[in-house]
Amino acid sequence: MKRPEPIQVVKQRRDAALRALIEGVPYIQYLGIEFDRRGDELTGVLHFDEKLIGNPALPALHGGVTAAFLEVTAIVTLSWAMLWDDLESGQLDAETLTFETLPRLPKTIDFSVDYLRSGLPRDAYARARLNRSGRRYASVHVEGWQDNRARLFAQATGHFLMPALTDGGA
Repeated sequence: MKRPEPIQVVKQRRDAALRALIEGVPYIQYLGIEFDRRGDELTGVLHFDEKLIGNPALPALHGGVTAAFLEVTAIVTLSWAMLWDDLESGQLDAETLTFETLPRLPKTIDFSVDYLRSGLPRDAYARARLNRSGRRYASVHVEGWQDNRARLFAQATGHFLMPALTDGGA
C-alpha cells in the first residue's frame, strides 16, 4: 500500500505546476494577474495598476483589460483542470516542471463578455466554472468582481479547442 505524501510535498508540487503554467505567458505578468489556489480551485487576481485604466475621466478599467483578465482566468482554470489528475497521481515531476514540459494551452474559439458595470480602480477577482470539458472542446463561464463577490462587474463565456487537436497542426 502506497503511503500518503506529506502535505508540504503535495503543496509544493501543486504550486510548481501553477507557477509553470502562468510564468510561460508574458501577458499574464504584464497585466499583473496572479492566481490564488485553494486545492483544485483557482481565483484570478488582477492587481490594480494605473496602466489598466481605459477611461481616466471615471476612472474605469479598460474593457480590453477586463476581457483579457476573464479569458486568462478561463484558460488557466481549464488547463489546471486538465493537469489535476496527473498532478495528484505524481506523474508530473515538480522538480522538472516548466511551461515547455506542460501540455499546450487550450486555444480560444470564441469569447463573449458581458460588461455589467465599470471596473473600478482597484483589484479585481475572477473565478471560472467549466460547463463542459471534453477531448476536443470545452465551454467555460467566468465571473469577475471587485469588492463584493455577489456584485459582478463582468462575466464571460468562452469556447476552447483542447490541446490534443492542436498539437499536430500548429
